[in-house]
Amino acid sequence: MAKAVREIDLIDARPAFTQAEADALNRRFEGVDTMTMLRTVFAEGLAGNVAVVSSFGTESAVLLHLVAQADPNVPVIFVDTLKMFGETLDYRDTLIRAFGFTDSRVVAPKPDVIAAKDETGLRWSYDPDGCCDIRKVEPMARAKDGLDAWISGRKAFQSVTRQNLPRFEVEDGRLKLNPLGDWTKDDLEAYFAEHDLPRHPLEAQGYLSIGCEPCTSKVMPGEDPRAGRWRGWDKVECGIHTPVPAVTPVIDPDDPANQPVF
Repeated sequence: MAKAVREIDLIDARPAFTQAEADALNRRFEGVDTMTMLRTVFAEGLAGNVAVVSSFGTESAVLLHLVAQADPNVPVIFVDTLKMFGETLDYRDTLIRAFGFTDSRVVAPKPDVIAAKDETGLRWSYDPDGCCDIRKVEPMARAKDGLDAWISGRKAFQSVTRQNLPRFEVEDGRLKLNPLGDWTKDDLEAYFAEHDLPRHPLEAQGYLSIGCEPCTSKVMPGEDPRAGRWRGWDKVECGIHTPVPAVTPVIDPDDPANQPVF
């Protein structure tokens, strides 16, 4: 009697998306307007399990309105760092209600982590990178668990670090969509006016890019729109848009293979 061949269970550890797939999507949607692109992506399931991540800042209403028009059932994720302006929290509620989203999610830092690493709540004042790590980056990583893709509101004009944004890119194996990557400030203003979108209540006071209250200041005329973020620090991003660096292999100098030949 022939012995049955045992089937070996395999774990598919491949990333959800590859750069080649992102490149193909960029070619397919080159020259296609943003709304058509989003509707097609959602209707055809091209991004798999996808959500939109929003800071509910001064420009967030445009992307959220576009996504809601394309499919209001797409989840909206907001990272509440527990250091947000009260006006931002109110604005979030206003936009979610006005645009008819059905799935609004809030993720926050873990209380035990805050107790251990920022008990005084003042870490932002001496270690802004560390503060962002525990209050935004780690919660955002949890929020993305189970997602194949996420939608970002980044735009190339916002700062020199965001130039040449593709519509589709791959980050940590997930597809990342930047629907407004090539939009200009004039494009945004025209969309706000055309659809009579609500404005962030702090924008009129000179806050052009809004994050956590302690690390956000007004932008002066002629400054980069994100100049009011982490003013005085050599820091331009919170970290959620920074790819995880590759692991550097540890080299053992005592290993004979690493000894000089001569």
